[in-house]
Amino acid sequence: MAAALSEQTIATVKATAPALQAHGVAITTRMYERLFTNGAVKAMFDQAAQESGEQPRRLAAAILAYAQNVDKLQNLDAPVRRMVERHCDTGVKAEHYPLVAEALLPAIRDVLGDAATDEVLAAWGEAYWFLADILIAKEAALYEERAA
Repeated sequence: MAAALSEQTIATVKATAPALQAHGVAITTRMYERLFTNGAVKAMFDQAAQESGEQPRRLAAAILAYAQNVDKLQNLDAPVRRMVERHCDTGVKAEHYPLVAEALLPAIRDVLGDAATDEVLAAWGEAYWFLADILIAKEAALYEERAA
């Protein structure tokens, strides 16, 4: 399990919630544009949900909920459980998480411009990997359970 997030990271991530509320779909849409340059990753996604905007909206809502609850993650237990199940249903593996990070963090800067300071991106990098480590562990356990 990853070390707890620093108080500074928690404060910075929570402070980005209004920007995520306003620009979250633009960020996730841009993230998917970046992510889908990898054809194998793109093939893992329901393209109808991409084209309708459903998937970018869902991810934007999840990121906003994480920002708002980063200091009380127990509030996200049910959504995390659903995300883990969905990831396992679609074949998400630990090796996919760096690809998402490489798409998400620059997408934040692309959309927010100068507001996405190095401090903001560092905080989101730390917060992303904290959550990713939780998801990776839970997904590994579910894959193991399903294989048994």
